Amino acid sequence: MSIYKKAAEMVKHSGRITAFTGAGISVESGIPPFRGDDGLWSKYDPALLDINYFRAYPEKSWPVIKEIFYDFFGKAKPNAAHRALAVLEKNGMVQTVITQNIDNLHQEAGSKEVYEFHGNSQYLICDSCAGRYHVSEVNLDEMPPCCRQCGGLLKPDFVFFGEAIPQGVYARSVREAQLSDLFILIGTTGEVVPASMIPPLAKSRGASIIEINIDPSNYTERISDLFIQAKATEGMIGLMDALGIPLLPE
Repeated sequence: MSIYKKAAEMVKHSGRITAFTGAGISVESGIPPFRGDDGLWSKYDPALLDINYFRAYPEKSWPVIKEIFYDFFGKAKPNAAHRALAVLEKNGMVQTVITQNIDNLHQEAGSKEVYEFHGNSQYLICDSCAGRYHVSEVNLDEMPPCCRQCGGLLKPDFVFFGEAIPQGVYARSVREAQLSDLFILIGTTGEVVPASMIPPLAKSRGASIIEINIDPSNYTERISDLFIQAKATEGMIGLMDALGIPLLPE
């Protein structure tokens, strides 16, 4: 039996499935990872996304934030792996996507139940009154952008260094780990805490683990039951073919 047929059998015989995604699922959409030799932190100073630095020097942080997350990331489109998860959700085979990514690509692909562990770059939140805006409502040519309600500083609504994970998202992710009987890990190395603790929790509660990664990760030897060494798109297309489910067109 091929590895994809094994994965398909695991999917077919599972009652509640959660997908857990990291930077690797979006690399093929043109979004580089933050870590690693070619990661963004090799080109930019991560201190620019430290919450205390941002609040003290928004005029220095915001131009870089705009360049990375809006001028560059804003051009990215969902790829076949994102679309495959949306189709599996539509078919009732995946209940939830827990993502560490902030790029909104799962929602753009059509996934409805998405838990964003680190927030979403497509929204800005006022650091004073908590007013929230879609990025399309804000003029990013004005640096730093300010809240229309109170004049306060706007920040992207994702988790900066020094900020806590949103409690609601964390609680819902823990709940999925406790309830799911299959986790599909895609493009995540298991290096970022506390997100990296969610799949091992699922494993400890009896869930099986399918992992799709280009290289072995911190999960491969520890918790993965089936390791598919492949790019995210290749792995998910292979799984969909084995399930006999066509992908949505781009």
